[in-house]
Amino acid sequence: MADKKQQYDAFSDRVVAAIGGKDNAMEAFHCATRLRINLKDVSKVNKDAITDLDLAKGVNINRNQLQIIIGAGLVDDVTKEFITYTGIPDMQAQADGSDTVDASAEKGKSWFSKFIDDLTGVFGEILPGILAGGILIGLNNLLTQKVIGSQSIVQAVPGLSGVSQIVNLGASGIFAMLPLLVVYSATKRYGGRPIMGLALGTVMMTASLPSLSDVSTGAAKAVVANIFGWHVSLFSFGGQIIVALIMGWIVAKLDNYFQKILPGVIKFVLAPMLTILCSSFILFLVVGPIGMTLSTWITNALVWMSQAFGIFGYMIFGGVQQLIVITGLHNMFGAVEAQLISTTKTDFLNPLFSVALMGQGGGVLAYMFLNRHNRKAKEVGISAFFSILFGISEPALFGINIKNRYPLIGGCIGGGFVYLTRLTAISFGTTALPGIAIASPANNGYLNYLLANIIGLTAGLVATMIVARVMGKKPAVTDGTEKLQTKAATSEAGLN
Repeated sequence: MADKKQQYDAFSDRVVAAIGGKDNAMEAFHCATRLRINLKDVSKVNKDAITDLDLAKGVNINRNQLQIIIGAGLVDDVTKEFITYTGIPDMQAQADGSDTVDASAEKGKSWFSKFIDDLTGVFGEILPGILAGGILIGLNNLLTQKVIGSQSIVQAVPGLSGVSQIVNLGASGIFAMLPLLVVYSATKRYGGRPIMGLALGTVMMTASLPSLSDVSTGAAKAVVANIFGWHVSLFSFGGQIIVALIMGWIVAKLDNYFQKILPGVIKFVLAPMLTILCSSFILFLVVGPIGMTLSTWITNALVWMSQAFGIFGYMIFGGVQQLIVITGLHNMFGAVEAQLISTTKTDFLNPLFSVALMGQGGGVLAYMFLNRHNRKAKEVGISAFFSILFGISEPALFGINIKNRYPLIGGCIGGGFVYLTRLTAISFGTTALPGIAIASPANNGYLNYLLANIIGLTAGLVATMIVARVMGKKPAVTDGTEKLQTKAATSEAGLN
């Protein structure tokens, strides 16, 4: 343990020196694979010095943010020690309200960067629950689908029927209450007390009102409230992710406002009451109608695009999706996918993400083969490929493929197969090998999911090999690692 701490501390010292000193760092945090440091001046960064570090699998700069690819799992420990050792503010702690937000850190971000960070934080908080629900749905489908002749596993083994029921309850409950989870996480993200988000979530999901879906289909009538002559239709907001996101922000702002202006004697009692009261009026009178309209527009637009552009739309999206990852805008898709699941019960984007990812995996395999005598190339390639298999593309993108656009062909061809087989998912949040657990079983979904990913991988591999041979070049590690390759294998020719 002590050896690891020394290794992480030495890494931290060299990173701080390479970014121009601690004073140039505003805050630090991590995602699934990357240590992210928001900087005041990115021109001070020595990318080559960071790339030379053993723990660094790649380096990228996006706007004012330095991203060091470390790898899934390891990045958690490295980031924790980096923040503790250097004293650079922890952005996640600030977002949770457990630390004072550094005003200078906020000045360095555009409103759009803050919005993307917020979406990442909100859905990152609840993603384990969403994944659990999706995988449980997949398990229940396995138990109830006809896989033994004309019988399901449950029919063949009646004793498993109760197991199937409990598994189904565990899965369906999470998605039935997804707006409640979102408003809780959003309230926490925006600095409010999470329990107030949960309290408002129970208002959104109340059983005393008919559901929006039942009202929309005519199965139930909305409760009409007369507010000084204004007749307002009331119903519960199951499946309304956009409404939940907006209400989380409103609850947090109201909660903090009332706690600030009310005297201490009555603040404990009145602040929560006024927060829920005002939030409820805003929910039913303003945000509910607006949020539902936005949700409808977003869902209809996605469905329209998938139908209007057909196979070409799928192929284009599969081809460019990993370019979206480079920009960081892929973090927006969590809200979109959640809304798709709530509205249509399936997600056609998730399989496209997976085949795009596997196209990058094909590029990595080609890179490893073409540089098979290079020790550094094998180290980076193996780490990147295993990350790909478990749904994480950043080490491959930023460590190897970012300069080589041809692996994107794998996602393009795989996207066409997704369209032809009508492949969808029943949840979101994971791709590649784990993603098969949330593939929809409809239309031979499990088999087609495997085939789609194999096609994406193979197409990415073949395209990379062909282009490399035609151009006489080998794909090289990006961001300064070319220098390492030259030192390790000077006899190899044709490196980028």
